[in-house]
Amino acid sequence: MSFTSAADLPSKKYLNLAAVKKLVAVSEAEAEKANVSVTICIMDDSANILFLQKGDKASISTLEWAQRKARHAALNGSPSKNAADTVKAGHVEALSYPFFFPNQGGLPIKVDGQLIGSIAISGGPSAVDEAIGQAAIDALLK
Repeated sequence: MSFTSAADLPSKKYLNLAAVKKLVAVSEAEAEKANVSVTICIMDDSANILFLQKGDKASISTLEWAQRKARHAALNGSPSKNAADTVKAGHVEALSYPFFFPNQGGLPIKVDGQLIGSIAISGGPSAVDEAIGQAAIDALLK
């Protein structure tokens, strides 16, 4: 019989406060450059909200949209744009999938192939939302 010690337990990367602050700062700067007011949502790999902020001029509905985009990315490990593409391809049955949200702007955050969370932006055109989120991820991982 073999016993596992604490030293043998796996270690897991996660989004700490410094990482969240970096994602937020870059997202805010990119949104300002794009001249859009957005809601930013950051979740951990289990889709727990780590950060949620609505821009002053962002629509109140963006609070829900950003959460749904981020939840999709966190729980499916894929961009929410993939869900939009699935529906556009005619696979409307996918709309019944749990945590499926077909709207571009939610991205998984992966380190060494391991999902550690997600970020979603809502308030601008969908492609701009995704570009803001991707810029934040790129800045975090460089």
